[in-house]
Amino acid sequence: MKKILKRIAVGCIAVFALLQLTNPPRTNPPVIQDFVAANSPPSEVAALLHAACYDCHSHATRWPWYSKVAPMSWLISSDVAEGRKHLNLSNWPVGQPERAVKWLDTMEEEIGDNEMPPKKYTAIHVDARLTVAQRKELADYLDAESARQKLVTGK
Repeated sequence: MKKILKRIAVGCIAVFALLQLTNPPRTNPPVIQDFVAANSPPSEVAALLHAACYDCHSHATRWPWYSKVAPMSWLISSDVAEGRKHLNLSNWPVGQPERAVKWLDTMEEEIGDNEMPPKKYTAIHVDARLTVAQRKELADYLDAESARQKLVTGK
């Protein structure tokens, strides 16, 4: 029985080691137009955005050590790719106020409805856990910025 358990353990270690060869790339492409640089939010709002949003929704992703270990690397890489696809704060639509308004309204709604940042992210990233007051501060800023952009479009 000991021999079988030992072989199973060695097999598991070998499989885990082989999985490390399958890690996806962890990239941070060049920033095209950063949201914070383009909109100059108050420093408190900028800090909240960086803590709660930028890891998955920008090209300024912080890749922690466990993002290099399969199978976590697959999940993290997938989450970042999905986040960037839905909203990329490093590719802000400067000069496209109608598109910016849509993004601002979506951000405000998801933060206000407690959908973002997701619980699986805040479980590990304590600094991304937003209090009710912080959510309100972010939502109020996003709402005001959306209203300002709507004035630009005349709609």
